[in-house]
Amino acid sequence: MSAPQGKIMLVGIGPGNVDHMTLRARAAIAEADVVVGYVTYIKLVADLLEDKEVIRKGMTEELDRAVHALERAREGKKVALISSGDAGVYGMAGPTYEVLFQAGWTPETDVEVEVVPGASAINACASLVGAPLTHDFCSISLSDLLTPWPAIARRLDAVAAADFVVALYNPKSGRRTQQIQHAQELFLRHRRADTPVVVVKSAYRRRQNIEFTTLDKMAECDIGMLSTVLIGNSHTFVRDGLMITPRGYDNKYELSGDGSTREGEKRGRSLSTGLAGWTENLRLDHAEGASIAELAQRHSLPARYIETVLNTPMQATAATAEESE
Repeated sequence: MSAPQGKIMLVGIGPGNVDHMTLRARAAIAEADVVVGYVTYIKLVADLLEDKEVIRKGMTEELDRAVHALERAREGKKVALISSGDAGVYGMAGPTYEVLFQAGWTPETDVEVEVVPGASAINACASLVGAPLTHDFCSISLSDLLTPWPAIARRLDAVAAADFVVALYNPKSGRRTQQIQHAQELFLRHRRADTPVVVVKSAYRRRQNIEFTTLDKMAECDIGMLSTVLIGNSHTFVRDGLMITPRGYDNKYELSGDGSTREGEKRGRSLSTGLAGWTENLRLDHAEGASIAELAQRHSLPARYIETVLNTPMQATAATAEESE
């Protein structure tokens, strides 16, 4: 008789309040024989753990958690390996798959793996302060425990220059106190000092705290490991205690009037400054004498890219624009 097949469920429990867990996350914990997790996360779901074998681990014992989950699963157990937020966003999904592959696991072998998504900190924090993520955004962890600082610094500088809304995870700890100041300095190279910033601590947990500030005062806030820092882009604003990042509707529509399209724009079509329109204007400027270097500087884009666009046949550009609509 073959051994029973075990299973690892990588469960994102969301921000920490049981009300914000998905139905599948609760069901996965309910069907588990064993629950493995960081001690703080175990406490957050304590009411769901009756009659479970519980394996509690410390902050830096991620690989050990994954090893224990694999051991129990190979014994035929159903194991819920929990992460706060989403298991695939700075959570346990990545290290668990690394351990699995190192152990010779494949999807066809004796242990089934399921990733159960949950609301990440960036979603939870955003929901408490308005709508800061309505346009393009990214997240960067300031933890240099596993990532070299120069790599983190390059990413910070790049996204600051690119005008993303940015969520900073793991911004500060008892030992890592300077990273948030370095991040602030890098952002101030590209962003206004009054750029809106909000620091959310322990979102949806008992000690939740929200602090609105600006980029130049960001490092003075009460920031710790349970904080997420949201930095707005050049269009983000704060009004009536809410942080809002416009999607760009005012580029096309008369928001203060009847909602009609602005002159030169068409409903449901790319902006006049979208790819096709911008390319046409780029060609005109180049034909009137602007060099590739000048155009690259004007648009803050690589000269090689400008050259490629200018050398792309017009019909190819038009076809690309039509497909995107």
